[in-house]
Order: sequence, then structure tokens, then C-alpha cells
Amino acid sequence: MARIAGIDIPRNKRGVIALTYVYGIGHSRASDILSKAAVSEDKRVQEWSDEEITKIREIISEIRVEGELRSEVQMNIKRLMDIGCQRGIRHRLGLPLRGQRTKNNSRTRKGKRKTVANKKK
Repeated sequence: MARIAGIDIPRNKRGVIALTYVYGIGHSRASDILSKAAVSEDKRVQEWSDEEITKIREIISEIRVEGELRSEVQMNIKRLMDIGCQRGIRHRLGLPLRGQRTKNNSRTRKGKRKTVANKKK
């Protein structure tokens, strides 16, 4: 396995797909990285030479990925919560942020259903 940005990328996959295993690299960014490194997108990771892997590592080192990117995202969320804006409050309450309805859906954000019993007379 080739190790890039602290992640073991799978050897038997195509280069574009394998690079997407790194947090912060999607399909389009992966193809950009491979074109800058002059590596064919159809080439599998096991077929990469040591020079090609070094070029790819150098290009990825310039991009914010993995731990650095994760911490930045968490700091942005924390900032929203600290200033008390609408999105920050929704984060704090564990509700959807972008205007979705919550009466029927949003089970992913709210979690498993909590049944509330009716008031006894």
C-alpha cells in the first residue's frame, strides 16, 4: 500500500479513486493532482513508480487535508456556536441547519425517536 498524508491508499484501485480515500480530496481534486504530477488517471496505484509517488506527496503537502482540515472545520463550527448565530444554535441543539423541516424528517440529525407519553387525566 502507498502511504499518502498518513493514509494507506488501496493498491488495486485506479489512482483517481484511491486518492479520494484521503479526507479533503474529492474526484476533481484527485484528477488535478494526478495531472500536475504527470501520472495517468487510469494507472493503478501498484503501478506507480517511487518518483510518481513522491511527486504526488509533494503536491498533496501543499493542500490542507486530513487532520489539519478536520480541525479547521471543527473550529469553524465552534466559532458559529460561540457567537450564537442561527447556524451555531442549530449545531448546539443537534438540529438541521439549512432550513429543512423537522416535524416529519431529519432523523439523521435528531437521532433515534424518543417516545413521549400522553398526559394522564
